[in-house]
Amino acid sequence: MNTKDVLRRFLFDDLAIRGEWVNLTDSWQTAKKNHTYPEAVTEQLGEALAAVTLLSATIKFEGNLILQAQGNGELNSLVAHSSHERDIRGWARYDEKITVEGFDQLLGDGKMLITIKPKQGEPYQGIVPLVGEKIETAIEGYFEQSEQLKTRLWLFADENHAAGLFIQELPNKDATAAAEDWQHIEALANTVTQEELLQLPCEEMLHRLFHEEKLRLFEPETVQFKCQCSNEKLSATLLSLGKAAVEELLIEQEEIIAECEFCSSKYHFDKIDVAQIFSKPTVDSYSTTKH
Repeated sequence: MNTKDVLRRFLFDDLAIRGEWVNLTDSWQTAKKNHTYPEAVTEQLGEALAAVTLLSATIKFEGNLILQAQGNGELNSLVAHSSHERDIRGWARYDEKITVEGFDQLLGDGKMLITIKPKQGEPYQGIVPLVGEKIETAIEGYFEQSEQLKTRLWLFADENHAAGLFIQELPNKDATAAAEDWQHIEALANTVTQEELLQLPCEEMLHRLFHEEKLRLFEPETVQFKCQCSNEKLSATLLSLGKAAVEELLIEQEEIIAECEFCSSKYHFDKIDVAQIFSKPTVDSYSTTKH
């Protein structure tokens, strides 16, 4: 069974607690090769991608879930996307020189936004302050504030893998028993090491942590890197700027070059392309090129 680039859900049959495990390998390598980030920034991006994949499996929706951290530190923005089909992508924006390490030092003071953009209906966004030494602490604070559910995450990333473990309590009428069960499972999960989470297959890791518990493991869900950029979307962006603004840009330069922040693909729009965009009510196909 494939243990790479998969998400696995699990449930404790006798306890009101559920969990998830994710491994990113090829998807992580693809996401990483699109950028030349400093090592400290790359590590944070890997953990964010593991986190957003886990979060995308906590709710039922069709669309995209976006995890974004913004701060006043040397790492200004950290963005990770996952679709309901586990297509992931991400990017980071940072100062020219990185002199610190760690999530809290890199981001500084700021906020974390979790946005759900469904295919149908209005987007939903939750905002919490950036707290703690790692991104999982801010995410746990989000669930405590918005869902009132006890939640824990463990996230790690290195050159080869990004991985995560997630546990969350389920509603339970017996508050005393639920608190005791949670304390027990949290203590067991808290013994997981970086090496185990990055290297061990899901079944082996869960057995090591919870071998005395009755646990139900669900079928794996494939995760892949997949960008959503396209000529059509970039053309729509130019339309939104307005003809006058776009033509002014073309006066300053022979063509407009738009680069996707997620996959680094470049889209070129010259005068002919722009004329076609603004001559049609809908965006069809253009002579734009993607490199």
